Order: sequence, then C-alpha cells, then structure tokens
Amino acid sequence: MSKNRKLDVQGVSITMYKHDENDFISLSDIAKHRDSERSDYILQNWMRNRSTIEFIGLWEQFNNPNFNSIEFDGIKIQAGLNSFVMTPKRWIEQTNAIGIRSKAGRYGGTFAHKDIFLKLFTR
Repeated sequence: MSKNRKLDVQGVSITMYKHDENDFISLSDIAKHRDSERSDYILQNWMRNRSTIEFIGLWEQFNNPNFNSIEFDGIKIQAGLNSFVMTPKRWIEQTNAIGIRSKAGRYGGTFAHKDIFLKLFTR
C-alpha cells in the first residue's frame, strides 16, 4: 500500500491511496463533509441502498475471483428492506469484497475502488 495523498474536489479534501496499482478514494471523507458527526450513518445508508448493493456486487463479480456470490445473493434479497442494515465492514467480511476497503486507525476510513466511487458518486 502506498502513501495516502489528498485531492481537492470543489474545496473538499479527499484522501486517495493506491493498492496493487488500483486507486481507492475515501468514502469517509465525503460522508464527513456531509455530516461530520454522523458520517458512519451516511455510509450505512449508502450501503443499504439496493442499487448500491447490486452495483458493487456486479463489480466484485467481474473483478474479484474470490467474491462470495452465494452470500451476495442473500444480501441482495434483503437490500432495500426497512430492516436491512449493511456496513462496509460487514460487506467485506461476508462477501470477501476487494472493491470496498476499511482501514482502522489514525489514517483509516472506508475507501472505494475508483470505478465504484465514480459510478456511485457522479450520478
């Protein structure tokens, strides 16, 4: 993993890092920009959206040979229901995802592969 670098997007500082020649962009920074006190809820709400789950699942199926498609099918059925709760960490653990990454600690946060980030945040 290479060193984090900062991007300035319309006055918002967003962290980006490179892993195995792939760029990952901080979802946490965007969530904090929207609501600095409740950024974790913003990420959870984004992750419980059916279209989000379907897109990141499809991305994983194309890009991740170790993706747990069986677990994904169960998640996809529940996505969008009022009782459905999904976090980035849970998504990664249950599906063996590589397109969403969570890093703990001082320089941590939740990051998305640039393809996922661009599709979901440039609508």
